[in-house]
Amino acid sequence: MHPLAPLTRHDARCVWKSFIPKLADYRGARNHVHTAHANVSRLSACIRFRTLLEDEVIAETLAAHPFQVAEKWLQEVCWRRYWKGWMEMRPQIWPRWRHQVRRLNEQLPAETLDRAAAVMSGKSGVACMDVIARELIETGYLHNHARMWWASFWIHVEKLPWELGADFFFRHLIDADPASNTLSWRWVAGLQTPGKSYLVRLSNIQKYAPAYIAGNEAGIERITDGAVVASDVSGTVPDLKQPLPYYPAELDHTSKRTGLWLHPDDLTPEFGPLAALVPTSVAATISDRVYNENYQLSSQRIASLHALLRDGLSRAGTHYSCRAVAVEADDPVAGLCSWVREHELAEVIAFAPMVGPVHDMLQRLKASLESMGSRLTLIRRTSDSTAFSFATAGFFPFWQKMSRHLKDLQLS
Repeated sequence: MHPLAPLTRHDARCVWKSFIPKLADYRGARNHVHTAHANVSRLSACIRFRTLLEDEVIAETLAAHPFQVAEKWLQEVCWRRYWKGWMEMRPQIWPRWRHQVRRLNEQLPAETLDRAAAVMSGKSGVACMDVIARELIETGYLHNHARMWWASFWIHVEKLPWELGADFFFRHLIDADPASNTLSWRWVAGLQTPGKSYLVRLSNIQKYAPAYIAGNEAGIERITDGAVVASDVSGTVPDLKQPLPYYPAELDHTSKRTGLWLHPDDLTPEFGPLAALVPTSVAATISDRVYNENYQLSSQRIASLHALLRDGLSRAGTHYSCRAVAVEADDPVAGLCSWVREHELAEVIAFAPMVGPVHDMLQRLKASLESMGSRLTLIRRTSDSTAFSFATAGFFPFWQKMSRHLKDLQLS
C-alpha cells in the first residue's frame, strides 16, 4: 500500500471502512495538516481512478450518518465530479493548458525557467513552501490546504505561470486528475471566479500546519498577511460552454464478440452498467513512452498507474471469467488494435473517458477500429450524467442541486 494514498480496491475498502466512524469529526478536523494525514481519508487516488466508486462512498456515508453530520465530507467527495462536469462542458480548457505548458517551456527566458525549477525542487528560499515542494516530490501526495498554499505562492508570490505549476502537480500527484488539477489551479489564479484569487496567508499556515514552519522561518516575510498581491490574469481567453456530450447509460444486448477496454478514468467495471457484460477479453494499455514523453510523469506516478491498472485488470478477469491483459505499447491505439485483431472483436466497450489524456485518443481509436470492421461503444454511469448536468456554474449552485439529489437517494 502506498503510505499516503491506498491504490488497490482491497486497500481502499480497508481504509474507507476504518474512516467511516471518523466522518462525524471530519468537518472540524480536516483543515489541520498532520504528517500522517490521519484526519483526512487519503482516498483521493482511489476515487480519482475509481478503484473505489463515489457511488458506494456516498451510499455508505448516508447509511452510517445523518446528512447534516456528513455534509462537508459529501461535498468533498462531490468536488471531483463537479470539476469533471464543468470541464466536460468546456473541453477546450484541457488542450489549451497542455499547449501552454509546451509553449512556456520553449519560449520563457532561461532565468524564469531556472527560477521555476528551483521553486519546484524546494529551493525557493521560503522554508515552509520548500517543505511542501519536497513533500510532493517524495510522497506524491499533499493535503488540500498545502496544495492551495503552494499554488498561491507560485502564482502570486513568485509570479510564475500557473500552467507550469499545474504541470508540476500533474506530474507528481498520485491522485492527479485533469479536471480537478487544472481547474483548481485556475481557481487559485483567479480565472475560475473572475476577480477572486486565493492568496496564501502566513497566519493560515501557522494555525493549520505549524509543523511546516517549526524550526525554520526563512523567507516567511514574503507570505505574511497582507504582503501577497494577486497576479494580473486579465486578457485571458473566455471559456465557451457547450452542451454535455451524450452517452447511453446501459448496453444493448449483443451476441457479437466484444472486448472490454479498461482505462484509468474508471477501474471498477464489475459494479454498474457493465457488470453483466460477457466479454471475450479485457484489456488496458500501459504506455511508459506516453507517460514519459507526453507528460514527463514522475517514476512514482508511473508506478502507481501500473499498480492501479493491474489491480483493475485482476478484478475484471476474475469477475468476467476471461483473459485480462495489460497491453504494453508505445502507441496505446496501436496496442488496442492489435488486441482487437488477436481476439477478432466486433465491438470494444468502455466507460466514456472524461476530458483528459484518455479522451484525447478517442477520435483516432474510433477511426482505427472502424477501418478494421470493429466499433467503439462508450457508456456513462447514470450518476455521472446526473452530477455533470448540475455543474453548469459555480460549486454552490451545483451543491444545492446535488444535495437535494442525495437526500432523495437517502430517502429512497
